[in-house]
Amino acid sequence: MNFTFGDIVVVEDNLIGVVVKSWIHYNPKIIKHEVYVRVFNCIKEYEEKDMQRYMVRHKYLSDEEAEYQKKCNIR
Repeated sequence: MNFTFGDIVVVEDNLIGVVVKSWIHYNPKIIKHEVYVRVFNCIKEYEEKDMQRYMVRHKYLSDEEAEYQKKCNIR
């Protein structure tokens, strides 16, 4: 799993949400997450392939941090 509880994610191209539950579907290739999306004011279910990590750039990243973030975004 690339996402865990509390991760901030982007869904539906431009909506920000927070992961509140994660599980592997009966088919091990399908990983699903429940995400609280503020715009909808509810929790919606998304497959991991339909989510992106929200990247916050409030500081300069070290080389190690930048490399880690690159690895997390590879699908």
